[in-house]
Parts: sequence; C-alpha cells; structure tokens
Amino acid sequence: MGQVINLDRFDHLQMFFFLLSIVIFGLFAQFDAVAARKWTNDGTGTIALEEAWTIPELVPFLPTTPPLGEPIDEFMASFTDVGGRRLNLMNENNIDFMVLSCATPCVQGVSDPIAAAALAVKVNDQMAAAISNNTARFGGFASLSMHNATEASQELIRAVQKLGLLATLLFYDQPEYDAFWKTVTDLDVPVYFHPRSNIAQIESLLYTHAPFLKGPSEEYAVTLANHILGRFPELKIIVGHLGERLPSDLFRTDEQLARTKPFGLVMERNASSYWRTNLYETASGNFATSLLEFHIKEIGIEHILYSVDYPFVSIPEGEAWVESLGSVLKKQDLHSFTRGLAIKLLHLDK
Repeated sequence: MGQVINLDRFDHLQMFFFLLSIVIFGLFAQFDAVAARKWTNDGTGTIALEEAWTIPELVPFLPTTPPLGEPIDEFMASFTDVGGRRLNLMNENNIDFMVLSCATPCVQGVSDPIAAAALAVKVNDQMAAAISNNTARFGGFASLSMHNATEASQELIRAVQKLGLLATLLFYDQPEYDAFWKTVTDLDVPVYFHPRSNIAQIESLLYTHAPFLKGPSEEYAVTLANHILGRFPELKIIVGHLGERLPSDLFRTDEQLARTKPFGLVMERNASSYWRTNLYETASGNFATSLLEFHIKEIGIEHILYSVDYPFVSIPEGEAWVESLGSVLKKQDLHSFTRGLAIKLLHLDK
C-alpha cells in the first residue's frame, strides 16, 4: 500500500473538536467471510465488546497509561496481541467472546481524506486477518474514514459483508452524512459511541491549566451532545464507561435542554426517553456497583452491558467485579448484563 500517512503529524492533522468511536455490529451469519464462524451460545462466560487492538504502525500514537502496577512494555505489547496473553487472560477470567476495535486515535486522527481512507482499509484488512483463525472467541470492529459519507458506507459494507467485521470510528451527525446512517439502519446494526481526545488546539485551550482532567477523568464526559436519532429513529447506539456518566445526570440534562428549544434545539424527545429506547451503555472501565444499581433504576438493566476496556483496564479486575454482582443482581439480570444483551445486539445467535 505504501506510505499513506505522515505519522509525525498524526495528532496535528485532526479536523474536529471531538470524535467518537462508533462501534457498528454486523450480522455474522449472512456473509461469506464469516460463514465458517464457530461461535455457539453454549457457554456461560461473559462477552466483552469494548476491547482495544491496533496495528504496529499506530502503537507509537497510543495513550501510555497502563493499569496501576502493570509494566509499560507489557501494556503496549497488549495492543497488537490477540492469541497470546489476551486469550490467556480471557481463559483465566471467564470471557467467552471478545470484540476488538482499533484503539484511539486510529483513522479518526487523520484529516487527509486519501490517507485516512487508505489507513481504514489497511486496519480493517489486518483486523480481519488477526481474528480469522479464532472466530469462536473473537469478533472485530471495522474502522472508517468519514471524509466522504458515500465512501464510508461502501467501506462499511465491505467490512461487514466481505471481511466479517462489525465496526467503525466516527462522529458525524450533520445531514451530509445521512447516506452513511441510512446504511447503518439498512444493515440493522447498533452503533457504539466511544470518546477520544480533543485536537491539540482545543485541548491546550481547555486543559493546559489542569492536564490531569484530560481524557477519561473529565474530558470524555462533556462532549456527547449531538445525535441523529430524530432522522434515524431505528438506530441503536451504545455508549461506553457507564454512558460516560450521562445517565447519572438525566434530570438536569432534560431540564437544561428543554430551556434551549426556543434557540433551535432539534431533539424531538428528551434525553431520558432516548436512553430507554435507542441508547445503551457498557460498564467498561467503570466497575462501580452502586453506580450500576443507580443506572439500572434510571435506564433499566435491559440497556446496560458488561465490557472491560482491555488493555486500558485489567481483565481480572473486571472478572472479580462480575463475581461480586451475584449477590446484587437477579440471576436473569446478571445473565443479560454479562452475556444476553450482547448476543441480542450483536446478532450472535443468528
């Protein structure tokens, strides 16, 4: 493929204030590339669907914040590993199936359209190859360049139908991207929102005085505002990290958004109602039992899934938390949280 991106300028070519990772889940059994998929619903372990992976060329641009106590070399090596330490940790910690996605910033960090499109194809091809010999345990999310909505739609179709992948990376709610969203609804696949850091110019303005607020500590939670549900009411959207804390503040969110209607707010319903119909969350990297219980009351267990966020988060830590939930959740609710809802949303049983 040749050189498609100037990696030295990777962080400075970003075009947008904030980009979300949207994970598109496909229908495995429909396509030739996944006709030999061996996954069967005969296990009792968990399904994890926000788990990071990347290609070697992008490793230097990853965050370097391992779980507490983990050596940095071991942490960085985990991103390109599939069948080694990652699989061993799955076996040791009761994870039946893991869905991989390209770690931030991936394709969404590239503002040159040609380079971004070429990188997306490369990442998708290598993702498919990485999991091809063990589809009983692994699925993958494809990456897309969103500079052109029609081209992104074509790559999504290729990734799902030809490669057997399930995902994309983007944040585009403007009408010019409706062609892409129509493809999403035509495929009947959910979408996964996952945050990434602001471009350097914005991040410097907001966080130079307090760099410890960058990333998941604060930055990721404040920019999940736009949506396209009014134009595509059948969309299913998944948000990580217990909804980036948004379901913890629904009362105030509803009230404050209602005040903006005279100024052009386009939401047809309030935020709370979308969380009970179109929106789902995972508990990735947020193993807080009391918060989980609160969110169950706010949006319902039928809208919450388990995930780890490996390798940013420890798999054993997640498993220990899941084990503790046996005394908190009803048996059927625990099954839905750790397994059942993921099977339904990913269409793993078809």
